[in-house]
Amino acid sequence: MLLEDRIAVVYGAAGAVGGATARAFAREGAHVVLVGRRRDPLDAVADAVRGAGGRAEVAVVDAADAEAVDAHVGAVVAEHGRIDVSLNATSLRGDLQGTPLREMPVDDFLLPAMTGLRSQFCTTTAAARRMTEAGSGAILTLSTSAAALAGRDRRFHATGGFGVACAAVEELTRSLAGEVGRHGVRVVCLRPDALPETWGERTGAAREAERFMTDGTALGRMPTLQQVADAAVFAASDRAGAITGAILDLTCGSVMPR
Repeated sequence: MLLEDRIAVVYGAAGAVGGATARAFAREGAHVVLVGRRRDPLDAVADAVRGAGGRAEVAVVDAADAEAVDAHVGAVVAEHGRIDVSLNATSLRGDLQGTPLREMPVDDFLLPAMTGLRSQFCTTTAAARRMTEAGSGAILTLSTSAAALAGRDRRFHATGGFGVACAAVEELTRSLAGEVGRHGVRVVCLRPDALPETWGERTGAAREAERFMTDGTALGRMPTLQQVADAAVFAASDRAGAITGAILDLTCGSVMPR
């Protein structure tokens, strides 16, 4: 198994990406620490992990609260001796897309940075402090294709502060990777495109958006939750030991970075 006996902390573990990734980590042998703001949905993910034979524990922590995150990471290290993997899959507030910048209130523009980007900073730096002391570890961040859209898609989506926050997460990834690499710690960003299976029942507008976005991919399809989770497993594993400061593009070719 790729993550056998690793201690993996997953923030936003009750969400679609966080839950899928936590289950994938556990299937590959990791002991997963499921973190979120509400216990009931975290318990549901933990039950699913345990029901499949995996190991999981739950912690109610606000990932945007720097002191709470640091205290929790310290508690994990005190209990388990280390933290091997940290993944932040909390929301970057993609629901605030759709309003042109010239019409957007400043608070709506800033909210993705004040919540999602803030939580990424809090969790990555807390993990980095412990991992650099230990001399090993993998920190995974989460962005989206909104960080690098083509003009066609920028016209369609009007990503507002969401796209800016995604781009900032990617730069945070590179900057942190440059700082901690010599201490044996890797930092990698996952960049999926939209995940239509998480949208629930499709309205006419949602179906049209899915068609538009799918037509813009090289593969003629959108990524799946399982593909994102599998990429996270790989990125966290020793098989990705030469990868750091990188953006793993999981957009099915809607973005083709150089």
